[in-house]
Amino acid sequence: MAAARHSTLDFMLGAKADGETILKGLQSIFQERGMTESVHTWQDHGYLATYINKNGSFANLRIYPHGLVLLDLQSYDGDAQGKEVDSLLNKVEERMKELSQDSTERVKRLPPIVRGGAIDRYWPTADGRLVEYDIDEVVYDEDSPYQNIKILHSKQFGNILILSGDVNLAESDLAYTRAIMGSGKEDYTGKDVLILGGGDGGILCEIVKLKPKMVTMVEIDQMVIDGCKKYMRKTCGDVLDNLKGDCYQVLIEDCIPVLKRYAKEGREFDYVINDLTAVPISTSPEEDSTWEFLRLILDLSMKVLKQDGKYFTQGNCVNLTEALSLYEEQLGRLYCPVEFSKEIVCVPSYLELWVFYTVWKKAKP
Repeated sequence: MAAARHSTLDFMLGAKADGETILKGLQSIFQERGMTESVHTWQDHGYLATYINKNGSFANLRIYPHGLVLLDLQSYDGDAQGKEVDSLLNKVEERMKELSQDSTERVKRLPPIVRGGAIDRYWPTADGRLVEYDIDEVVYDEDSPYQNIKILHSKQFGNILILSGDVNLAESDLAYTRAIMGSGKEDYTGKDVLILGGGDGGILCEIVKLKPKMVTMVEIDQMVIDGCKKYMRKTCGDVLDNLKGDCYQVLIEDCIPVLKRYAKEGREFDYVINDLTAVPISTSPEEDSTWEFLRLILDLSMKVLKQDGKYFTQGNCVNLTEALSLYEEQLGRLYCPVEFSKEIVCVPSYLELWVFYTVWKKAKP
């Protein structure tokens, strides 16, 4: 399936741009390709020239008076057209160097953005930066009753689980799993553990190796489990093949009613690990906002956590200081006083530093 290629070429001149000279100097390059020219000019805002080809490709040349010159070229993806675009960009770059008489301070030519292709390689980071992954295959793409589930293959990160457009976990991301389990500092032997979410099976797989008494995992979306047990086996191993094992059980339920039931029964856990998706999913009416949902999960988790137990969860990108502060504000509004610590870990496929929290109840006086 072919796609549109958006190529860019930027020049930052060391002096004010002579728009008329640049237009005349570049005009022949576009005319040689049979492109029709349309020019707009503003006294204080420079020039905009549009060049349209018979095959539908087009280029926008924007010249700003202070010395910034931008060329944007959109074409339909194909080997022949790709070579033609590269040739045009090369000629524009060479001519601009001649016209600026070596006064160009910076030339920036980015790889083309490919839009509308069969494989989407662009996914934003949590702090709003655009990342192009080396994705070469769509392994799994289904809509569940709760979310869109994609598993895409990356040459360097392995299969990546993406839920409703949010990069969740790749097969390379053991650092994430270790961090949300306490970074190897905890002894899970003979302990009762509750995992909220975790449908990729990574946390469950790693904890089972540590000989716990019992691990209960509560995941709302059976289709996440089905996709991951088939296509994320480097992460989950074989623990998702059955919903029950010698020391674990997987409940396909909304975690809020389960937490309420456990709290009412007086059931307590040594560890509660919150690995829910970034966008809250719940069938309960309490989910009026993200922060209310998170605080509800925290309150219910504290009610089922032993007095000397620990609650682990992911936070956010280290750059999102405001969001992290708001999360920490919720920790001060729980039904019981708590203390917390945080750790910063580099998660490979996230391409950013990520904050993880450990929360525990304050000791009773």
